Amino acid sequence: MKRRDFIYLSGLGAAATMLPIPMMGNAIDPGRALETVDVALKKQLADVALNAARSKGATYTDVRIGRYLNQFVITREDKVQNIVNTESYGLGVRVIANGSWGFAATDKLDKDSIAKAAEQAVAIAKENSRLLTEPVRLASQKGYGEVSWKAPIEKNAFEVPIKEKVDLLLDVNGAAMKSGADYITSLLFLVNEQKYFASTDGSYIDQDVHRIWPAFFITKIDKVSGKFETRNSLSTPMGMGYEYLNFRPQDKIKGVTTLYKGRYDMFEDAKAAGAQAGEKLKAKSVEPGKYDLILDPSHLWLTIHESTGHPTELDRVLGYEANFAGTSFLTLDKWESKKFNYGSKLVNIVADKTQLGSLGAVGYDDEGVQCGQWDIIKDGILVNYQATRDQAHILGLNASQGCCYADNWSSVQFQRMPNISLQPGKEKKSIDDLIKGVEKGIYIIGDGSFSIDQQRYNFQFGGQLFYEIKNGKIVGMLRDVAYQANSQEFWNSCVGIADASDYRLGGAFGDGKGQPPQSNAVSHGSSTARFNGVNVINTARNL
Repeated sequence: MKRRDFIYLSGLGAAATMLPIPMMGNAIDPGRALETVDVALKKQLADVALNAARSKGATYTDVRIGRYLNQFVITREDKVQNIVNTESYGLGVRVIANGSWGFAATDKLDKDSIAKAAEQAVAIAKENSRLLTEPVRLASQKGYGEVSWKAPIEKNAFEVPIKEKVDLLLDVNGAAMKSGADYITSLLFLVNEQKYFASTDGSYIDQDVHRIWPAFFITKIDKVSGKFETRNSLSTPMGMGYEYLNFRPQDKIKGVTTLYKGRYDMFEDAKAAGAQAGEKLKAKSVEPGKYDLILDPSHLWLTIHESTGHPTELDRVLGYEANFAGTSFLTLDKWESKKFNYGSKLVNIVADKTQLGSLGAVGYDDEGVQCGQWDIIKDGILVNYQATRDQAHILGLNASQGCCYADNWSSVQFQRMPNISLQPGKEKKSIDDLIKGVEKGIYIIGDGSFSIDQQRYNFQFGGQLFYEIKNGKIVGMLRDVAYQANSQEFWNSCVGIADASDYRLGGAFGDGKGQPPQSNAVSHGSSTARFNGVNVINTARNL
């Protein structure tokens, strides 16, 4: 599996060719998703693994029991294309023996099978230790006893009848077609991770994580020329329940027609998108050159993800992660200098595993570390990275930052990106205020295709909607727009950020990393921001 195989989950690719649904477990009846597993039983099963590993010589053990539920509802125009419900349920055991890691997993949850998996993990660790140059060094971690965490959802999306979801999507499709779309595919993707963690540190942690992604993909064709334009939904996947789709008028952001704070009106977005796809066909093609850019959070989240999130992953910095999407230009010497100028003084970027409604929000990571937040970029200076328990000593940290995650019980947990977000401006400033100061610029809404090099440095980003700005006013729509920069140059060109009233989350439901590859869900928040003097190219092809 390659990075592009994850893209359909993060809304970055052409929907029509990227919607075959992977079977993330066994197919189940929708009603089964509402069943639960007794916490006391999970503790008994975890203790079997902990005791078996200890008896074979493990000096540390953690156990993850995971039940992963997914639901996909997919429609196209006036038809239902697919409804899929899956469940994946099993147990993974990670140990340290002879100073080395070992891991094994099983979907047979009887005591004998669990004990055998634990014994296999120890045997693997001991064999791995023959190749060690230095033993694993774990940051100290207190045990929490028996604790739990549940995503603060208002309505479990798995409880909503399939018919209600289908009716919503078909109504969305109808609204788009009525407003000018020729084709539309729409979907709901729901996730519930029921995760149980136990370790020899003395933690027994039960967590219930919920995520939702409503999305659509519209195409409009010029019947004369045969040319076409697309407009994808401006929604973002969220760590919420079905309440995300219950739009409330008070959530609307002044001046933005299809984006809402905390809730999403899929119907109104589709209606606007059908018309906007037609406008894109008639829009003038951009003239290449230097422009001041006003970047909406629905667009900027992806630039943050690629140019800040990935290069501050410590395993990339150290070269441990290289084959899958590269290493990082933010090497340790830049952090050690305490003065590496990553961006302008307005740029403050924070990692946060607790952010309400975000995709990455959990109470504890997958090695039992209670989650929190910390600075990554402070006043434009690189001040920290993302680390796990066995990486903490490299940065001189006394504790992990809680960045360990596995996408399944059968996957070994490793360093994954927390929510990484650009902090709002401290001065009262709106989108209109940012636009007023621009003489020659482009306002970009929504994410599109992108490319970034193997050190997460030189990049190119497109978008969904592009509006030309002249003398402080929007004068019309543009097409064929993409901008190019390097990460340091780009963030140093940041000259304005709207205040907290404009702050919104974007995110990726399927960020790929690792070998074998794993998929992580992560959010990136920001307010609308201005970047001066960015190089814009024309992406049109004359065939």
